[in-house]
Amino acid sequence: MLMKKLALAGAFALMGSTAMAACAFENDVEVKSLSAGFEAWKAVTDAMAECGNVEAELDQEFRTKQPAAFAADPSLYALGGVSNGTITPLLNEGTIRPLDDLVEQYGANLADNQLIRVNGEIMAIAMMVNTQHLMYRKDIFEDLGLEVPTTYDEVLEVAAAIREAGVVEYPLGATMMSGWNLAQDFNNMFVGFGGNFYNDDSTPAVNSEAGVQALEMMQALTEYMDPEYLVSDSTYVQQQFQQGKIAMANLWASRGGAMDDEAESEVVGLVGSAAAPIAVDGGVPATTLWWDGLVVARNIDDATAEAAFRVAMEGLDETMVTANNDDAIWLVGGYQPSEMASGAIATATAQPAPPSYPSTSQMGLMHTALGNELPSFFTGERSAEEALAAVEEAYTSAAQEAGLLE
Repeated sequence: MLMKKLALAGAFALMGSTAMAACAFENDVEVKSLSAGFEAWKAVTDAMAECGNVEAELDQEFRTKQPAAFAADPSLYALGGVSNGTITPLLNEGTIRPLDDLVEQYGANLADNQLIRVNGEIMAIAMMVNTQHLMYRKDIFEDLGLEVPTTYDEVLEVAAAIREAGVVEYPLGATMMSGWNLAQDFNNMFVGFGGNFYNDDSTPAVNSEAGVQALEMMQALTEYMDPEYLVSDSTYVQQQFQQGKIAMANLWASRGGAMDDEAESEVVGLVGSAAAPIAVDGGVPATTLWWDGLVVARNIDDATAEAAFRVAMEGLDETMVTANNDDAIWLVGGYQPSEMASGAIATATAQPAPPSYPSTSQMGLMHTALGNELPSFFTGERSAEEALAAVEEAYTSAAQEAGLLE
């Protein structure tokens, strides 16, 4: 199945719900889940576990493990944590089930904006929205008399001033680990420069002026980063902030709560957030919008699917959100936006607004090609044009094999 339409309406329209103490039922069916390992997923799966017989696997490599695990018969997991960037393989392989009947029976507390519909059917339940936005050290900016940058040219100017002041090891951090992370950082900058990933006939379009501009800006930014930026993922940047090593980064909003965790952060109360910078005058913030949520496996019996969905609803209740308010920009009743969420909200409501990450089969192949081929530009092996040509060649080969191109 080629995914044609995925809708998330009114991302910030929150609804109220009735808070529940612990779990409302005793689960006697084994339920296993596989999701990412960030704090929001830990909060949700911990709440699910209160129902009993829940085994949650939190793994940052979940996106590579889920397709085969859900294709098994029976599926190795009943529940999966997904985003609009990782749900596509599961949809295309038909390994997750429509949820309309379960929503009707057990989803009374869900808001409309949590119901992710694909071709008219509810295929996922969104729990939060996320985006990469600018995080910065408020104290450093105040001490140096710096304005929060709104463009990437200003980011470079501010980074130079911070480096000259010598107040941190590196002015900037970035999620530029080779592979998925580097590809996503390119995606953000590419849309910021007005790029289109592929043409109407699915042929690639990244080897363009916007593609070259995106790579050149990314390279300029690396001059102010830890030289090991090609091993830097979200956790790496989060820890750089927490340890006081960097002053700015375009980081996932879902990481904001960790900045004020007194158990592991040296910068409690010192990190602020702002809209993702723009790349060109009048352009969109150079980022993409995402949702994260839950899906239910198709290759399990109906009793397990029902138990899994009920457990999931217990994990997404107001009690959980109240206890973990700052771990995400929740779409669940009871959420109170914090200062660390303000940058994400400013990003999502900017005019013009950034696009949602394109959840298509073509984009899945493009993202992989970008992650595989772009490191050669940053290591100096290829020019920007050569690296982007390699991306297009890899994408074309994969798209032909997948039947998306002749």
